[in-house]
Amino acid sequence: MAYICLILSGAALLINGLTLLGRVPGRDSGVFNVLIGSVQLVLCVAVAVSADGSLPALLAISGTFLFGLTYLYVGLDALAGLGSTGLGWFCGLVAVVAVVFAVTNATVDPVLAVLWATWAGLWSLFFVLLALGRPIGRSTAWALVLASQTTTTVPALLGLAGRWPSGTGWTVGALLVAALVFVGAAVLARRPRQQEPASATPAVVTPAPTATA
Repeated sequence: MAYICLILSGAALLINGLTLLGRVPGRDSGVFNVLIGSVQLVLCVAVAVSADGSLPALLAISGTFLFGLTYLYVGLDALAGLGSTGLGWFCGLVAVVAVVFAVTNATVDPVLAVLWATWAGLWSLFFVLLALGRPIGRSTAWALVLASQTTTTVPALLGLAGRWPSGTGWTVGALLVAALVFVGAAVLARRPRQQEPASATPAVVTPAPTATA
């Protein structure tokens, strides 16, 4: 389930990044987020019921449940025009949780720990953009686009193939990807702005892996 959610998250990150860049209408991304969030929440509930109170199993789905709720929040925000301040503060909470998962996975799965740290950085951008109202929309958008496949889809496909990345080489590669996401986003955001259609609402989304691979 974790890898399937990662693949879905990769698509959602891409769509929401393009929405912030004005390339996808806000209502389109809103419907997509509602679908993704609903599917992830249903999967989490199914796993939680079958876990029969197992704490390791519940911990493993806690990240997916939290982020599925975020997808749903993003979708409802885009469709109903609820306002994004509350979403921004929620993303701030998610960022803190992501840091905790990064720390707890540092010795167990260093690659996953780096991915969690990268996602914590993304959600911190969402917090600054939506809760604090800082004008970092373009850099946040490019960070979403760059992270969409490198931190979700590619690891998920490797996991589905039974080749989840591990070891020093992969950890260094994950660190380089993290640098690419944020440095590359900052560089791309400084490019001359082309004529872009305005999106209906600034939609953002967070990835949804489990706490352990």
